[in-house]
Amino acid sequence: MTIPNPVLRREVINLYKQLLHLGKNYPLGFSYFRPRLHKAFMSNASITDEERIKEGIKRGEFVVKGVFPLYVHV
Repeated sequence: MTIPNPVLRREVINLYKQLLHLGKNYPLGFSYFRPRLHKAFMSNASITDEERIKEGIKRGEFVVKGVFPLYVHV
């Protein structure tokens, strides 16, 4: 099933790529991180309601904001 709004689809893909990139430095390793990230996104792949998709994007962006400072060196 595809996301009806192409703009939202692009946002979801960009979020996935951001998280995938951050996962390269995951303490348990990328091979541990990637399948779990993929599973999390695939478990929501059937969602077609735009409001629920936007909520998921906000949740993912919150995770990125929480994880990104851990990788920034001052």
